[in-house]
Amino acid sequence: MNVIDIENKGRRGLGRGLSALIPDDLVAESNENETSGVMEVALDRITPNPEQPRKQFKAEALEELSASIQEHGILSPLVVHPDGKGDFYLIAGERRLRAAGLAGLKKVPVIVREKLSGADQLELALVENLQREDLNPVESALGYARLTEKYDYTQEQVAKKVGKDRATVANMIRLLKLPELVLHEIALGNLSAGHGKALLGLNDDKACTELVKLILAKSLSVRATERLVKAQVLARKNRKKTKPEDKSLSYASNVLTRVLSTQVKIQPRSKGGGKITIDYFNAEDLDRLIRQLRGH
Repeated sequence: MNVIDIENKGRRGLGRGLSALIPDDLVAESNENETSGVMEVALDRITPNPEQPRKQFKAEALEELSASIQEHGILSPLVVHPDGKGDFYLIAGERRLRAAGLAGLKKVPVIVREKLSGADQLELALVENLQREDLNPVESALGYARLTEKYDYTQEQVAKKVGKDRATVANMIRLLKLPELVLHEIALGNLSAGHGKALLGLNDDKACTELVKLILAKSLSVRATERLVKAQVLARKNRKKTKPEDKSLSYASNVLTRVLSTQVKIQPRSKGGGKITIDYFNAEDLDRLIRQLRGH
């Protein structure tokens, strides 16, 4: 799946040690699996982690980190793994590696992990990025899915490794069923994971893509999206039961539902005319509808 990955805007401070970012059972193993202490390695001997779930790094944030490194140095060593050719793969700390290059450093402090599987590499990278809130929902979902699909982790195992509950991991992986356009907007931060979860209820790529355009145009909340999805699913069920002569009313109901961003029902009377019912969520939503109907 090709998704444009954009860095999440949320960010925490960087003044924590490596042990606060990566679980003890992944950092500290027996002396057979890790060299003693910290050593310095030339930047040009380190290749970015092939299992890195994060694909794009914000230039401004890298420049800020570079300035901090010039002033204070690298406070937390990077974690690397021998590539079998005398050099190293980076496991954790790609932001620091990039920022060190910008700062003009020739060498960086590292901890060498001798025995790491591809799953271990992905796991370490996921944990570091997730605890720093550096991954957008799509990057997280792709990382979880890779652990389950390529490395045969169960969702419970993934949840334990990254410090989430199983339901959260399952819901994140389900996001990958959404159309590419929707995943793109989630990666950009224009839609939240909550929007994505609501849109999964449509189970229709075309309808999902069209609804996303409306959500973005009107800056609809997750709750408003949930109501629209519910309305569309109900309309789809009713459409199957609709008589041919009622198709125009069904069309009108769908148009009003889209325009007002809430469920609208049209009930015709046998002698002509009928009743239009407009749902609203709360007083604030009612006020929004009134202003919209008045053209304000």
